[in-house]
Amino acid sequence: MEIRIGVQNVAREIVIETELSGDEVAAKVADAVAGATLDLTDAKGRRVVVPAGSLGYVEIGEEAKRRVGFGA
Repeated sequence: MEIRIGVQNVAREIVIETELSGDEVAAKVADAVAGATLDLTDAKGRRVVVPAGSLGYVEIGEEAKRRVGFGA
């Protein structure tokens, strides 16, 4: 699943490909807004930590499975 994070006062957004479900990501974002930091790990094992006060937005992508074949 692809997650896009907008950080205040930064022109580029952070794009993460993670294996977490949409509900798990939403729970982590809710915890971050409550006063913690947003701590996510991507599919390659890299860790991204964003302070809650710097979050502009978090866009949670759709959970989609890859299709294989000519109709993909």
